[in-house]
Amino acid sequence: MPSRRDSGARPGSRPSSRTQSRPPARRGDQPKRRTAGTPAEPERTRGSRNLTGRAAVVLLVLGALIVSYAQSLRVWFDQHQQISALNQEIRDREKRVGELNDELARWKDDAYVKAQARQRLGWVMPGEVGYRVIGADGKPVGAPPEPSTPANGTADAQKPTWYTKLWGSVEGAGNPPAPSPKVTK
Repeated sequence: MPSRRDSGARPGSRPSSRTQSRPPARRGDQPKRRTAGTPAEPERTRGSRNLTGRAAVVLLVLGALIVSYAQSLRVWFDQHQQISALNQEIRDREKRVGELNDELARWKDDAYVKAQARQRLGWVMPGEVGYRVIGADGKPVGAPPEPSTPANGTADAQKPTWYTKLWGSVEGAGNPPAPSPKVTK
């Protein structure tokens, strides 16, 4: 009786353990043999597969998502910059409000009001003598600027205001000039 280690195939006998450990051969696993008349076919590898329809759809969807998220991120960054600018403006205005409140508190002090009246208006207290230094040009040095008033109203008379010009055009349109008489020969 032959032993199990024989490679002979008997009908109804079990295959040896060596043949059981191998997976069965498939059609695609075996390299194809070329015959002399057939051209060589390029072998397909995992890296060189063609783009399938599903992969194209997935790539298209991913591209659309990237574009939509990029737009949303750009809007978010723009809004973030606007918020930062508005917060800075709020801080600046709060600082200005604080400065104005300080100035308002100073104006409530009588000593500050007297000092401003002396400096800005040139006032003196009763019993004091006020002096003004006159410069080489004949104007007081360090004096507050004089209010600008036109002398005898000549500046205003030369430059009419816009509403005076407008009313003059309305009156002129209501009173057209008389036609000149035609001279016939």
